[in-house]
Amino acid sequence: MRLRKFRQDTLRVLGNIFLTGLVNVLCKTLRVTLVNRSVVDSLEIENKNYVLAFWHGTMLLPWYLNRKKNFAALISKSKDGDLLAKILKHWKYEVVRGSSSTGGNVALGIMIDFAKNKSSIAITPDGPRGPVYKMKAGAVITAKKSHLPLVLCGIGIKKKKILSSWDSFEIPAPFTKVKVIFSDPVYVDDRLGYNETSKVILECEKKLNVLQSEAERF
Repeated sequence: MRLRKFRQDTLRVLGNIFLTGLVNVLCKTLRVTLVNRSVVDSLEIENKNYVLAFWHGTMLLPWYLNRKKNFAALISKSKDGDLLAKILKHWKYEVVRGSSSTGGNVALGIMIDFAKNKSSIAITPDGPRGPVYKMKAGAVITAKKSHLPLVLCGIGIKKKKILSSWDSFEIPAPFTKVKVIFSDPVYVDDRLGYNETSKVILECEKKLNVLQSEAERF
């Protein structure tokens, strides 16, 4: 047991030292196609912030693509979250630590404040613990309370390593093809009640799963 913990701690230390550089090198090799790119281009040209949502298992590339673009991100307080937070800080994200189980309401409130004032928001709506491909409320609530459009994003990777984690986390093979599909903006009326907002969450979940399926077709 002690040996296993020692190995885990050693891997995390090595990850802290080398992971950011390795991820940068890997992502630079990928052959990325952006579908419906005009949606985010037009928002960025007009200096309009937005909420971007993508599934937890596909998060590596969208995090990379939006580096140094004035984004804030919600990251769990777990040890794995520590590694991701370090990468995102290197990529100039405003990192907020919290999750649905620990510090969630406070963290979501901070994200909404960022959205209202100066940042676009990147969220993995099935994180940090799943169920996989089931949308929690955070992305829709952030869009609703900040009056920002919500853009859903499906990511397909042709050749990849799939980890045996709850989210089936995907690591692209070097130089592989990647397809990123953006939805049209979703505007969430801030006057919606609980039941109506819940319907919007389910509709967005379905849309994101459709986008994900389309992105995975090569």
